[in-house]
Amino acid sequence: MNRIAEIERKTLETEICIRLNLDGTGSVKLDYPIGFLRHMIETFAKHGLFDINVKARGDICVDQHHLVEDTGIVLGQTFAKALADKKGIRRVGSCLYPMDETLVRAAADISGRPFLCFEGGLSGIPLVSAEADGKSAPFQTDTIVDFWQAFTSAAAFTLHIDILRGRSDHHKIEAVFKAAARALREACEPDPRAADAVPSTKGCLPPPVYIV
Repeated sequence: MNRIAEIERKTLETEICIRLNLDGTGSVKLDYPIGFLRHMIETFAKHGLFDINVKARGDICVDQHHLVEDTGIVLGQTFAKALADKKGIRRVGSCLYPMDETLVRAAADISGRPFLCFEGGLSGIPLVSAEADGKSAPFQTDTIVDFWQAFTSAAAFTLHIDILRGRSDHHKIEAVFKAAARALREACEPDPRAADAVPSTKGCLPPPVYIV
């Protein structure tokens, strides 16, 4: 089964190309200007065992929102394309992920119906790090919800994310990506008992509506 997809998206605000292999080993190749989200994509790939290549540019001199949101869109589109008609998959997956003081629950349904429920409790205070050039690079934590909203809309997945407890926003967000990756990995996995059957009493799962 060859479940590989590549999507390229270009607008006046961002240019993003993502290549995804659902049946990978967790390898990543990233040319991405936002350090914290780069780390989250690496984490997502590792815990989902997805191979992900990303090359992206955006108007981050204006705001990080455009690039973060559009990254979610393109990643969601690659998932939808790689899954094709969704035959033989488990469809549903979940994960309860502990990370030190933080506990996150994620549940995913590859349903063809886009829906996100995100109960986060993030502080909204930017996380500050240093890029390779030594310059300060705060990350806008409020864009995390935008990322997952864009992802679920583009992929036409249902995704519930609940941060059950935690203190550190870094831990909360990282646990979200780990939990979501493992839930999606389970949902995307082939079900040996399902063969080529579509996992729905309807006989089909609707494709996503293309996002401009």
